[in-house]
Amino acid sequence: MTNFSRRTLLAGTGAIALVAAAGCSAGGGGAAQAPSTTVRITLANHVWTENVKKAIPEFEKATGLKLEITQLAEDQLSDQYNVKLNAGTSEIDVMMYRPLQEGRLFAQNKYFADLTEKAKGDAAWNVGDFQASPMSATTHNGQIVGIPIITEREVLYYRKDVLSKLGIEVPKTLDELKAAAKKIKEAGEMSGFVARTGKSPAVTQFSSFLFSMGGDFVDAAGKASVNTDAAKQAYALYGELIREYGPANVSTDMSWPEAMAVFTQGQAAFYTEADSLYKNATDPAKSKVSDTVGFAQFPAGPGGSKPYNIPSWALGVNAASTNVENAWKFIQWATSKEQVAAQQKSGIPGARSSVWESADGISSYPTDLAKAITDSAKVGVDHDRPVVAQVVKAREAVGQPIVDSIKGGDLSASVETAQKAFQAVLDAEKK
Repeated sequence: MTNFSRRTLLAGTGAIALVAAAGCSAGGGGAAQAPSTTVRITLANHVWTENVKKAIPEFEKATGLKLEITQLAEDQLSDQYNVKLNAGTSEIDVMMYRPLQEGRLFAQNKYFADLTEKAKGDAAWNVGDFQASPMSATTHNGQIVGIPIITEREVLYYRKDVLSKLGIEVPKTLDELKAAAKKIKEAGEMSGFVARTGKSPAVTQFSSFLFSMGGDFVDAAGKASVNTDAAKQAYALYGELIREYGPANVSTDMSWPEAMAVFTQGQAAFYTEADSLYKNATDPAKSKVSDTVGFAQFPAGPGGSKPYNIPSWALGVNAASTNVENAWKFIQWATSKEQVAAQQKSGIPGARSSVWESADGISSYPTDLAKAITDSAKVGVDHDRPVVAQVVKAREAVGQPIVDSIKGGDLSASVETAQKAFQAVLDAEKK
């Protein structure tokens, strides 16, 4: 922790002592209650969590606060939030959550404390250093309700040796990607392309195709827009790439582990996927092609290169917490430039622009991946799925045309069915 950070945190601790003294001097039932020096934090099982736990003793020493950590698997975490937050519990101060999975629901249910004043009022911490898209995803109705801790973008994974052998340039457009995948498939050595195929898992990776084609899940008026020309073109292209140039007899239930396995076993030359998963492709213990993998920004469509740039996890404060000030102290520290830089060096991509712009911040990343990430962050979209409270229903609805396109089914009929189903989800949320 830097001297500046230490002074900032100690200043906060001094404020706690002052509040406690005031409470004692007032006497009687009207005495102010000092915030607890124990901050109760609920975190997901994640490498980020393991990293931050190692640094907690330093935080506790600097502040005099005690962190009480509850660590859960994702499903357990969701179950606990559903029960405790709905009951208005004050037993949770800080919560690690998924902005695009449960963020809208939590915000609508008023589970979040408003952090806007704290975030914007701390010049040293500097909220302006956070990338715009991830911060947009943790802002609801103009209120900052969470701070991004882990980000990801969709990038193009490719086989450098295969492209070199066949004289193919790294695709910069989706048309070039299609032509290159076709050429590789026809060469007979391997598939040209692979990606997620499962109805719900594929939605997030399909989203960058949709955005780059000039579309989105909803239009400017908030209506479903998965039957527009741009959406139809995106569904058609995604399906064609896998159906015509992907693995033979490809299944339509692949999530990222299965799609990644196809790529890392040397069975496909191109793969679009989240950059946060890159070590699965570059680790020799996991990948047969680790020394031949290259990375590039997501190829551009008619709408430009529009990959998602989203926070997969963030930290928020429980609105029912009686310890908001000290909860913010933890978030302030955990998302400080120093902590983000340390996390990023271990392979956890953060949301601070200054860290990505520093040589130290990108030192652990392949050079071409670091460039793809920084370039993508400048043009990225703040969501990779419909931004609704009923995320599961929405993904099921808009994901069905992906499967139908891969199978070569009636895409026109499929998108119209998806349009109606998704609009029903949107309508239900307005009631």
